[in-house]
Amino acid sequence: MRPLNRRPSFTIDRTVTDAKLATLISKHRELPEIKAKRAIRHAAAMLPSTSATDLKARYAQPGDDCAALPCPGGYQLLAMEGMLPDFVAKDPKAAGWSSVMVNVSDIAAMGGRATAIVNAFWHHDDESSQILMHHIKRACDVFGLHFAGGHSSISPAHTPSLAVAITGYASKLLSCHHLRPGQRLFILSDLNGRWHGDLPYWGCVGGKSPEQIRNQWQIPAELAERGLAVAAKDISNGGILGTLIMMLELTACGATLDLNAIPRPQGDLSRWLQAFQSFGFLLAVEAEQVTPLIQFFQHSHLSCTPVGSINDSACIELDYGGSRGVFWDLKSEQLTNMGGALCPPSISP
Repeated sequence: MRPLNRRPSFTIDRTVTDAKLATLISKHRELPEIKAKRAIRHAAAMLPSTSATDLKARYAQPGDDCAALPCPGGYQLLAMEGMLPDFVAKDPKAAGWSSVMVNVSDIAAMGGRATAIVNAFWHHDDESSQILMHHIKRACDVFGLHFAGGHSSISPAHTPSLAVAITGYASKLLSCHHLRPGQRLFILSDLNGRWHGDLPYWGCVGGKSPEQIRNQWQIPAELAERGLAVAAKDISNGGILGTLIMMLELTACGATLDLNAIPRPQGDLSRWLQAFQSFGFLLAVEAEQVTPLIQFFQHSHLSCTPVGSINDSACIELDYGGSRGVFWDLKSEQLTNMGGALCPPSISP
C-alpha cells in the first residue's frame, strides 16, 4: 500500500523568532527618526497644566496631525511642515514636492480635504530657489490646492530652509483623541510603488494622473464621513512604529500589533516598518465597522488590513510569529509628552 500524501509539518523555532523580535525592537527604538520626535516636547510644554476636558478644545491644541477649529458645518484644519535643510539643499525638486504632499497627508489624516498652502523659504542660490518654488507650485496643481504665496529670502549667507503651512476643512473628524480600548487597528497603504534608492522612502504617485492622486488622498475623508474609521495618523518619519507611539500618546491607550499581518512589498520587514510611506495611514476602527471597512476597499488598488487592536495597557506589544515583546511602554516613557497618562482613554467622538 502506498503511503498517503501528507503535508509536511513545520515546527516554529520560538528561540529564533524571540531573538529576531528582540533585535527588531532594539533597532527600532534607536531610530534617529523616532528620537527626533522628542523635540515635540517643547510644544507640549506650552499646553495648559490641566488638560482640557472638552473634546473640541482638545482638537484645537497640538497633538493631532492638524489643529481642528470648529466652524459652521465642521472644522477648519491648520498644519505646518518643515523640510530638513540638507534635503532642501541637495534635492530642491523633491523637497518642494514633498513639502506639499506631507501637508496634504496631515489634512487627510484628520478626515479633511486640503484647500491652500503658504510657504517660507531661505536660500543662498537663485536657481535652486526657482526649482524649489516650481515644484511646490507643481504639487499644488496636482493636489488641487491654492498656491497662496508666503515669504521668500535669498542671500549668500542663508542656509537653505523651507517650511510650508496648509489649511483644509473636515465635516467629520478623524482624531487620535477618539481612541479607546476595543477598537481595531488597520493599516491603509498603497503597495503599488517603489523605493527611493536606498532611502527608507516608499513613493506611490508615479504613473498616476493628478485626478487619481487627488481622489486617493481624499479617501480618509470619505472614511470619516461614512463613519468607517474614528482616528488616523499618517505614516511618516519613524515609520509604522514611531507613528503608532504618537497615535497612542494622546489617550494613554495601548495596542497590539501583529507584524506578520502587515501588508508590505517584498523584502526586509524592518525596512518597511521604518519606511516613510508617501501614502500610508494607521486607522482606528470600531469593531462593528470592520466588515464595512473591508468591503469599502474590496475593489480598490489600496491595501487596508487589520493588524491589531487598541487596549488600555499603555503599551505597544508586538507579535512576531507567536513571539511577543513590548516595543514601548507609555507608562514609563513618553516620546512627545503630548498627553499620555494625563488624558483618560474614555472620551468618544
